[in-house]
Amino acid sequence: TNVQANAAMQGSELVKGLCLPGLPNLHSHSFQRAMAGLAEVRGPQGDSFWTWRQVMYHFLSVLDADDVEAIAAFAFMDMLEGGFTSVGEFHYLHHDINGVPYANMAELSERICAAAQQSGIGLTLLPVLYAYGGIGALPPDDGQKRFLNLPDEFQKLYDGAAKAVAKVPDANIGIAPHSLRAVSAEMLNDIVASFKDVPVHMHISEQVKEVESCTAWSGKRPVEWLLSNMDVNQRWCLIHATHMNEMETTALAKSGATVSLCPLTEASLGDGIFNGEIYARAGGNWGVGTDSNIEITASGELKQFEYSQRLKHQARNIMAKVEGQSTGRALYESALKGGRRALQRRIGALEKGMRCDFVVLDAGLPDFAAGEKQWCDSYLFTLGRKAIDEVYVGSERLVTASRHKEHEKITANYRKTLQKLFA
Repeated sequence: TNVQANAAMQGSELVKGLCLPGLPNLHSHSFQRAMAGLAEVRGPQGDSFWTWRQVMYHFLSVLDADDVEAIAAFAFMDMLEGGFTSVGEFHYLHHDINGVPYANMAELSERICAAAQQSGIGLTLLPVLYAYGGIGALPPDDGQKRFLNLPDEFQKLYDGAAKAVAKVPDANIGIAPHSLRAVSAEMLNDIVASFKDVPVHMHISEQVKEVESCTAWSGKRPVEWLLSNMDVNQRWCLIHATHMNEMETTALAKSGATVSLCPLTEASLGDGIFNGEIYARAGGNWGVGTDSNIEITASGELKQFEYSQRLKHQARNIMAKVEGQSTGRALYESALKGGRRALQRRIGALEKGMRCDFVVLDAGLPDFAAGEKQWCDSYLFTLGRKAIDEVYVGSERLVTASRHKEHEKITANYRKTLQKLFA
């Protein structure tokens, strides 16, 4: 309700430490948290995103609704302990193990909502429309059977998911046409027109093969095609956008959309490096997400982004905008702004009217002794998540002394789930 500098205590609680707004996580597939480490064994030929995807499909062949909820609760708890206070859950796992819809189309959406309530994380649920197996409306393969819906089925799914979201405090819902690989041009146009005034999240240009397929199909690269055929504006969040030329990068920056970068996953999958310097110079909005959840750390995603730019350009402090600016602070503030736009929630700032989400760093750590000007850089580039002492969401303290208040219960359930899955 109010933020005031140098305010008198007046009997209120003192939060001790360095306080900063909680970072939004723009892109998560929570079930993939339980896959972490499964795809780190070399195959008979060169491994890639496409071979990793086959591992993911196999993993889904044993995952039931209870497993989905237990894994999501653990992933969301891990996010809170890692400095994220809200999440955009890009939810494309809809049907049972055989690919048959549940009697309740929104069964697994309800499980995601239950996990968000158990953990306390702020939620933007993004149910996914997934109908095809490749660009040009190619038929899906068997590994995608748990994802598939046509538009009429998606409407039922969305309606059920919206009812579940309404029961979660301060949550909201958007739509996620999965990618140009998974929806036709007609479907994309119809779904965006049918679901007005909600966030639109979509994968795009993650892999070179995707760019080649789109060019063969349409004569245009994926981002080029999207900007030419859709009204891409501030309600859009494009995931990855890794492979763009300079023209696409600048045009996307000027569209008002937000790009969700997932630097740790993009490095893990060998996706490539985003055109960060060009995009930022053109005024583009961006935030970060944890995607495959191989390592959940707000500071780590920002550090990986900056370091990838350094490797790309063979220079330092790429994402700082002006001479003398803290790179850590520039990264953090940009990700807050982009996160607020992409999730369309009142988050990402310690200001009147915003949800009271904040992270408290342990000011007693020796690396913070260098002083106020260096503390954000010390957090992002040196200390990471071990600097996090407390986390508040909606003014409720969920993490104390680096541990979530339900840590033992959620972890025990997750451990039991993994033991069952990998028995």
